[in-house]
Amino acid sequence: MELIDIGCNLAHDSFDEDRERVLADARAAGVVQIVVTGASEDGSLKAVELARTRPGELFATAGVHPHLASDYSAETESVLAELHKDDTVVAVGECGLDYFRDFSPRPAQRRAFERQLELAVACAKPVFLHQRDAHADFLAILREFRPQLSGAVVHCFTDTRQAMLDYLALDCHIGITGWICDERRGHHLKEFVGEIPADRLMIETDAPYLKPRNLRPKARTHRNEPQWLAWIAGTVAACRGVSPPKLAAQTSACARALFNLPAAPSR
Repeated sequence: MELIDIGCNLAHDSFDEDRERVLADARAAGVVQIVVTGASEDGSLKAVELARTRPGELFATAGVHPHLASDYSAETESVLAELHKDDTVVAVGECGLDYFRDFSPRPAQRRAFERQLELAVACAKPVFLHQRDAHADFLAILREFRPQLSGAVVHCFTDTRQAMLDYLALDCHIGITGWICDERRGHHLKEFVGEIPADRLMIETDAPYLKPRNLRPKARTHRNEPQWLAWIAGTVAACRGVSPPKLAAQTSACARALFNLPAAPSR
């Protein structure tokens, strides 16, 4: 069973002491390729640097999260544009809107989002999207740009069935994380994850965040790791009534198509 983690914050400093062990455990669990999330100017530089160390196995996104939209400048855009000339960078983002915390003013979030969508159009790469409590504005902006985009994935989807249908209507992919394994917050996803077309579904850990709460045996660490993508895959497969190997094959095919990934390196 070969899995692709389409969203892992592997450049996060919580992995600095044991990143090689984390990658070895991921490979042992069947995770053959990982897209390392870039969510700030500095974070994108680190994600790309890390991806370059393992060609064909690690890839990167480059963008600015809506929490940091106030920091999005012409200089930042220039850095991102340069990064997107690198073949290891497979998507623009993480970008979008987050009205749940409003760490950046909403007008600044919308400007940064639009600028990054324009960048994605210019470099002909898909977008890796974040949306929380901002569906109406997010959908309106995305709808305007979608015809010009090569592709889009709404990462770490946690919203309603109607929101999911809205994104599918725009020919977007949906990324499912360990949120679906959380009996407190993610139970609603189990009710409609089976409605996502097989060619629009992808899976991700969003590590070090969102460790699956139903993980067995329980891990002592609070940090999520890419090795547990297999557990998320099993949960999603059960909800969809398919085998984990079939779910793995379908989601990996989607990831390779959207991000233009090569076949995984032989072990």
